[in-house]
Amino acid sequence: MLNRRRLLTAGGLTLGGLVGGTLLLPRQEAAPAMAEGHRRMHMTPSGTSRSPAPFRVRMPVPRVLSPVSSHRDVDVYHQDIRASRVEMLPGVRTEVLGYGGAFVGPTLRVRQGRRVVVRYRNGLDRAVNTHLHGGHVAADSDGYPMDLIEPGRTRYYEYPNGQPGATLWYHDHTHHMEAEHVYRGMHGFYLIEGGDEKRLRLPARDYDVPIMLTDAHFAADGSLVYAPEDTPNRTTLLANGRPQPYFPVSARRYRFRLLNVSNFRTFHLSLDHDMTMVQIASDGGLLPAPVRRESVVLSPGERAEVVVDFGPCKLGDRVVLNDVSGPVLRFDVVAKAADDSRVPDVLRPLPPLPALGSGKTDREITLKVDMVRGAAYINDRVFDPNRVDIRVRRRSTEIWRITNLDTDIALDHNLHLHLVQFRILDRDGAPPLPGESGLKDTVLVPAGASVRIQVTFGDFLGRYLYHCHMLEHSVGGMMAQMEIVP
Repeated sequence: MLNRRRLLTAGGLTLGGLVGGTLLLPRQEAAPAMAEGHRRMHMTPSGTSRSPAPFRVRMPVPRVLSPVSSHRDVDVYHQDIRASRVEMLPGVRTEVLGYGGAFVGPTLRVRQGRRVVVRYRNGLDRAVNTHLHGGHVAADSDGYPMDLIEPGRTRYYEYPNGQPGATLWYHDHTHHMEAEHVYRGMHGFYLIEGGDEKRLRLPARDYDVPIMLTDAHFAADGSLVYAPEDTPNRTTLLANGRPQPYFPVSARRYRFRLLNVSNFRTFHLSLDHDMTMVQIASDGGLLPAPVRRESVVLSPGERAEVVVDFGPCKLGDRVVLNDVSGPVLRFDVVAKAADDSRVPDVLRPLPPLPALGSGKTDREITLKVDMVRGAAYINDRVFDPNRVDIRVRRRSTEIWRITNLDTDIALDHNLHLHLVQFRILDRDGAPPLPGESGLKDTVLVPAGASVRIQVTFGDFLGRYLYHCHMLEHSVGGMMAQMEIVP
């Protein structure tokens, strides 16, 4: 049996704050209904794990959701959150919790600057909510963990889409349940389109493909196994909800929107046959200029948009996208196709950053787990929804230094800020990594490292979260809240 140190090292705070099998929660937050749902969903099916051979199934592309109505200045969508049984493993039906009953919810492709209202109806037997990850939205539409949709009820969320075009995603953020709900399927793409992208002639339409990456542990009967300490056993890699699938492509350029929705795994992605990827965007949209990448690293919640040119490939060629742990997805070149797309040398202007070593640091943020107590901290405190950790002036700009103190167990963390996109200034005094020159909302902070970011806060007021997006860490307490004030 794994001891606590091995669990924490292998899977982060894979205990999710568990000590002796009990989740350490503030007493006032332990809702009985949630606890019962938590207990039921943690019952591990009997039998050994199940994982198919790679490349047996085709990767689906998530369906695009159409508005139920459109008006002069707003599009209205309806989303149902419900349990269903879907085929993930070949020939096996697996129960998931999802938007539209799918493991990967429908994609919303929305126009920059055009308002969207989404009605979410909760068809589950437990409370849920929805957070638009990367969205610049009012506090009452941000999916605050205690702003819940009770079973059988509905809630309307408004998204102004006033930010630049970007690959965002939506997911559950229910307090203490977000890790399990996301693991079981409560997530989908939200793509803001428009602006100047058309003139760039990047690959579009059928050649613009969102790919959601995660990992899972399947029991022998095909059911999803969830327990916070089970992270090391989530060895089946999924692309758009299917295990290590193949995807037919034509011999031309493709734009792939890569998103890591796993609870803990950081993907280290590369193509075989010495092929490279050209990264054109990160969390908050286009980079200033494209960056040729031999590999792309995505921690949970991060996105990278890459262009892959299959033009030089011959019919019948197969190109595998690999993680360090094994193959993720195989691209099968099956057809020729005309291609008038391109990747221009300049994608969009962004303001210059301060010179390295210049400027002050306004806030110090530290990340740390306590293996003895099974808790996770930001600045030595576990999350308390009744406490405001910092107050920030509306429209102000701050520089934060985020430091990972977990050097003794070599445990990585990341940090996601709600409401804002930020710029990475430096990593331990050195320039940001390739592909980090654009806007970000989630940043990987390796053990012992420090990252400085420049954050500009917009017009919205209210309480917003910042937390580790390795969700078992977040559940264990590595979450805090800021209040934006006039």
